[in-house]
Amino acid sequence: MTSPLITTRFAASSTAADVIKGLDLLGVRAIVTGASSGLGVETARALAAAGASVTLAVRNPAAGANIAAMIEASTMRRPVVARLDLADVGSITAFVNAWDKPLHLLVNNAGLVTAGLERTMAGRELQFATNHLGHHALASGLHQALAAGAMERGEARVVALSSTAHMRAGIDFDDLDFDHRPYNPQTAYAQSKTANSLFAVEATRKWADDGITANAVNPGGIVTGLQRNFSEQQRASLNAAEAAGVFTYKTIEQGAATTMVAAVSDEFAHTGGHYLDDCREAYTVPDDAAMADHPHGVKAWALDPALAQRLWTVSDELLSS
Repeated sequence: MTSPLITTRFAASSTAADVIKGLDLLGVRAIVTGASSGLGVETARALAAAGASVTLAVRNPAAGANIAAMIEASTMRRPVVARLDLADVGSITAFVNAWDKPLHLLVNNAGLVTAGLERTMAGRELQFATNHLGHHALASGLHQALAAGAMERGEARVVALSSTAHMRAGIDFDDLDFDHRPYNPQTAYAQSKTANSLFAVEATRKWADDGITANAVNPGGIVTGLQRNFSEQQRASLNAAEAAGVFTYKTIEQGAATTMVAAVSDEFAHTGGHYLDDCREAYTVPDDAAMADHPHGVKAWALDPALAQRLWTVSDELLSS
């Protein structure tokens, strides 16, 4: 018998401010990746407004410093800024080595979209390497800090930002980096977003005994800097999806609400491996289901425990090679 889906009092129109209203997060240490623009800024601002000590993990520390000043002006709490390039294993290692305290919340928010094939210095396809592999390395490197945070406060949480785009593609384990198949940036992005969800499934299985749980979230359709590199084909596809009712655009404040639910709500305390949409757990649909027919669902391939374990093993191998 399947468990009922987890719901909350929040919905598509709720904002991050609605979710944190009345909460006291004093003493909570949080890291938000990609916190120099868009959803990351609003997520960091909401956490700081509730009293959390926030670290902005960003590629551009100067831009991060500007955001930190803006957040301080509105919340009276200034986040710490730390450099992190998720496409560079050396940068991730340096960030992890510099972190020396218990961690209670890790929000894997950063992400990118490319219009064509781009690769990291190590030769990995850039979207998969940044959106998934970099976050996998970061969370794994911070595992002990998260476990210490769980001992300190009773739990630690990881939030992985996925997307409705995950419905376009599962994981092609035979050609993760598009070495052989024709490159399609939408397929590559979809693969990385499926990977984000599978990460949450396996992280919870591996780390729940340490008091750590992970959940994936779909923030919804939001206009952010993520679209700056879209090709005309990608823009046309996005416009067609909106016209078909696959999604309705949200504000950044509304988009960050689902992240905040996964990060702080009581309903998702001590439970992980879920995919959230519109501030609640999404229903699962078959892998062959059409995206337009299930705009608020999650494909089975994004929650499959066997695929999640396989992806974790492969990710560890790729990062050590």
